[in-house]
Amino acid sequence: MNDLVTPDSIHPSPLLRTPDPHARTPTVRHSLRAIFQKGSSMSSKIYVGNLPYSVTDSSLESNFAEFGDVSSAKVMMDRETGRSKGFGFVEMASAEVAQAAITALNGMSVDGRSIVVNLARPREATGGAGGYSPAGYGAAKRSDVGYGTGGYGGGRY
Repeated sequence: MNDLVTPDSIHPSPLLRTPDPHARTPTVRHSLRAIFQKGSSMSSKIYVGNLPYSVTDSSLESNFAEFGDVSSAKVMMDRETGRSKGFGFVEMASAEVAQAAITALNGMSVDGRSIVVNLARPREATGGAGGYSPAGYGAAKRSDVGYGTGGYGGGRY
């Protein structure tokens, strides 16, 4: 009975086959749980958006404390008015705790507003706030626009 031809003997397992150089390799997607269990250096800083203006640092911290230790909680405030900007950041003790809080709180309604909770992204490098940069106004950012660095018609002659 060992002489029977089975599909396995005709087509060896995918691991033993010679790879086709033209075939697309499937992308491997790891679950977040697997990444966290490996002890990766995933961030534990959380962005919280669409907050009601009544939310304070302490109320933000107490809401996230249900899920674990909160290292810091900060609601961003407008310098001019002193009023909340409607978003903030919470830093949790570990990435696992942060992910649990994100899963539980994202989309939750707070004072009639559906809050957005996700991992905070690093700041993007910008040219500065409102056009103020160390180079001043003289350094044009785009060479294809305008007539040079001079006033009233440019400086290239």
